[in-house]
Amino acid sequence: MIESLRCLPGVGPKSAQRMAYHLLQRDRRGAERLGQAITEALQHLRHCTQCNNFTEAEVCERCLSARRDHSLLCIVEMPIDLNSMEQTHAFSGLYYVLMGRLSPLDGIGPKELAFERLIQRATDGEVKEVILATNFTNEGEATAHYLSETLHARGLKVSRIARGLPVGGELEYTDAATVAQALLERRDYQ
Repeated sequence: MIESLRCLPGVGPKSAQRMAYHLLQRDRRGAERLGQAITEALQHLRHCTQCNNFTEAEVCERCLSARRDHSLLCIVEMPIDLNSMEQTHAFSGLYYVLMGRLSPLDGIGPKELAFERLIQRATDGEVKEVILATNFTNEGEATAHYLSETLHARGLKVSRIARGLPVGGELEYTDAATVAQALLERRDYQ
């Protein structure tokens, strides 16, 4: 049980041990619920054929929604990134979840992330603009660059989410690289 819990991100040997003993000693019902929830998720969840996010149906509700703007496609790395975008209530288009990012050192290339499927989705005739919302890590930037080149070559408008100072942030507490990026990505004030 301890070794199984160690597969979770951020869970080391001591944390796994504490979790296992807690479940066994103090919350056996919780352990049963956890085991059942994992089993059910593995049995019923699959990838949406449109956005690649997890769903119980072939096509998820978000992709089927007539309220969404089907001409906008936002590409994110992971389902949790999609959740973060949705929490802003600032985007009403559709998504595509890569389930990772390019990382040649880890052996993850375009083939492993099924970029052909993404390209097919983006060039379906409905999508007019692709918004790249990968993380601002080296791998996220490489993924965004690769996708930008690939999608531009197919005649699509491609944009990238901006980066810079956080709302409510103060210059004196912000690192130099973030301030520099905010300066580079400045826009006209209206």
